[in-house]
Amino acid sequence: MRFAVALLITAFAALSAFGQAPTLRIVTEVPNLPSELFYGNIKVKPLRLRPGTNTVITINDSDFFVNQQYVDFLSRFPDQSGFDFWVNQIASCNGDAVCIAGQRDNSSGAFFLSIEFQETGYLVERMYKVSYGSDTGTSTFGGPHQLSVPIIRRSEFLPDTLQMSNGVVVGQPGWPTVLENNKVAFANDFVSRARFSSAFATSLTPAQFVGALFGNAGVTPSASDLTAAINEFGGAANTADTAARGRTLRRVAENADLNSAEKNKAFVLMQYLGYLRRDPNVGADTDYTGYDFWLQKLNNHGGDFHAAQMVRSFIVSGEYLNRF
Repeated sequence: MRFAVALLITAFAALSAFGQAPTLRIVTEVPNLPSELFYGNIKVKPLRLRPGTNTVITINDSDFFVNQQYVDFLSRFPDQSGFDFWVNQIASCNGDAVCIAGQRDNSSGAFFLSIEFQETGYLVERMYKVSYGSDTGTSTFGGPHQLSVPIIRRSEFLPDTLQMSNGVVVGQPGWPTVLENNKVAFANDFVSRARFSSAFATSLTPAQFVGALFGNAGVTPSASDLTAAINEFGGAANTADTAARGRTLRRVAENADLNSAEKNKAFVLMQYLGYLRRDPNVGADTDYTGYDFWLQKLNNHGGDFHAAQMVRSFIVSGEYLNRF
């Protein structure tokens, strides 16, 4: 889908502290995806027009809304069949406002739950969890307290997810092979990084290495899962084998109990990383009070984002709408 974009740049009278006018900056987070334009620290919003018309495109338009879900959650433009499916889901409402709101809610939430995201972005989040445990945040929801929060930051999540998802379009021929190759390459790269090497010395025995990973994950493995992970090292006395370290990390990160235990935390995290393009405790938030509120609400509704009204609240929030 192509949009004609005309940029309206407003002249600013204010000068910087050095007596010079701010400069224009183009910020590109993901190559080949839309960039953002800043005048100094002020974001310049584009005026998007339908090709050949003066009709303005907004986030309320179904095609642009669906396109944005692909960009925010899968870091790619939509494939035609997927795009048509989600646009048609909203179009089936025939203009009914209540129905449209529900379909937008359902469509957006489905991107987090999609196979493509679960096997890429969510797996990256779990790899950080398994490797480095959780971080500690503060919240005032229900009274001042500390809480366990995902350790991954958006500055880490975005490039690593791009690496994991490179070329993956679920439904296209050969996508499982592309995904598997990406997982192997990413896991090997991840365990070769200085941070991981510092946390897990190669002198550790396989049992120590696996025990530490499951300890960070916060789950108790079955005897068969524990044995299978240790056996990745083929009886070696240490854990110097990079490929075996990568396979073991994947095996623990893909543990079914961890997948279930971490899902709501990751779902709430993605409301911030995806919709708001920031970490939960920066920008408009100075701590994890908002994250805590939504996690408790999602947990109280058994992970049902519809009942929790979580996705809907984020996609109608002023912070989200002001992006466009």
